[in-house]
Amino acid sequence: MEYYKYLRQYVGQKPIILPGSVVIILNEKSEVLLQKRHDGNWGLPGGLMDLGESFEEVAKREVFEETGLVVENLKLLNVYSGSQYYLKVSNGDELYSVTAVYYTSNASGEIKIDYTESERMQYFGMDNLPEKLTSEYREFIVHYIERENSAKIR
Repeated sequence: MEYYKYLRQYVGQKPIILPGSVVIILNEKSEVLLQKRHDGNWGLPGGLMDLGESFEEVAKREVFEETGLVVENLKLLNVYSGSQYYLKVSNGDELYSVTAVYYTSNASGEIKIDYTESERMQYFGMDNLPEKLTSEYREFIVHYIERENSAKIR
């Protein structure tokens, strides 16, 4: 059983802290891989931590489960947490997310969509992100772009 589901048995819908990871996967054109979820929104591949996992292990496992890709040479962009990452999801569950955001251009394999998680995968140019990209994922990608632009200036 996934850890958060185990916790929910005891706390119900009260707020809990949920750690997880997402990955900005870049292709050779520096486009970012996004997944379209069943709610119509786009996001980055990733998910929640299970007991005993590191943030990097979560990132690699979730990317593989959701996309079929194996990612290597992950670089940590940032860990995002705090009151602005409070969510109340459609079923009424409340949570504060703690998200480690990685980036890499080292992905191998063929994209295989897990249709229980997503309905589509697509690479997007950084200046052509979909309108229905959720705000937190857009923030992560903007921070990545700012970091890359800052590195080029140096």
